Amino acid sequence: MTAPVYRFAPSPNGVLHLGHAYSALLNQRGAKARHGRLLLRIEDIDPGRSRRSFETAIIEDLNWLGVHWDEPPRRQSDHLGDYAAALDHLVARGLAYPCFCSRSDIARAAATPDWPRDPDGGALYPGTCRTLSPQMRSARMTAGARFSLRLDMARARTEVSAPLTYREFYEGETGAVVVATPEVWGDPLIGRRDVPASYHIACTLDDHAQGVTDVVRGTDLEAATGLHRLLQALLALKTPDYRHHRLVLDDEGGKLSKSRSSPSLRDLRERGASAADIRARLSQSMNVAF
Repeated sequence: MTAPVYRFAPSPNGVLHLGHAYSALLNQRGAKARHGRLLLRIEDIDPGRSRRSFETAIIEDLNWLGVHWDEPPRRQSDHLGDYAAALDHLVARGLAYPCFCSRSDIARAAATPDWPRDPDGGALYPGTCRTLSPQMRSARMTAGARFSLRLDMARARTEVSAPLTYREFYEGETGAVVVATPEVWGDPLIGRRDVPASYHIACTLDDHAQGVTDVVRGTDLEAATGLHRLLQALLALKTPDYRHHRLVLDDEGGKLSKSRSSPSLRDLRERGASAADIRARLSQSMNVAF
């Protein structure tokens, strides 16, 4: 049997906070307990928000916290060709299509109060561009119209007829088989007009390429697992085990984020906190020994 492979995969669009620390420490704890490896992946797929200075700060904070990885970090920006090839493959099979709609176009089409929503709260795509003829799509693209790529969910589910399942452990040691429900995303974006590929495509391809066996991430990403499981089936990728963990919340019960002015690890360090203090604080609040 191969050794387990875990990964911590932050986006360099800001600095780390306690929630990131908890996820990183859980990944390291799992890898050590099972004599596995821990990898660091920098998810810098969004050129408009990613900053190398944030990447540097993330690595400094992880080193300070005592989280170490077993090989050089993998940057998504170094693998754009892999994502493009996967998208081209899905388009060639008729499983993805160009979408020329703007956010305002979608908002107008989905303006009714009872319009269905995806797990992130966004309006499900109304399918406006799904039925465009090949000639019309070609004409718009030749004219220079900007477009994104969407997965044709109905066709994808027809191609993958067998039940889609994966193993979910949460923060325990006993796994349960979960039936994936990617349909809740409608026709999701898998290639954005302003980003070379979506998080969903890049994440699933990277996990496969890095041999990741256990995905440890927050429950805020649990709903995405159904879509990732479908992409794994369509692209013949390996399916890891999933271990979605609780979120570290602020004093008001909200999710930690920069928009809520949550203190970063750097803020806490400047206030005199040590790495041992951070571990102890998380151990006490989350009832997990670090």
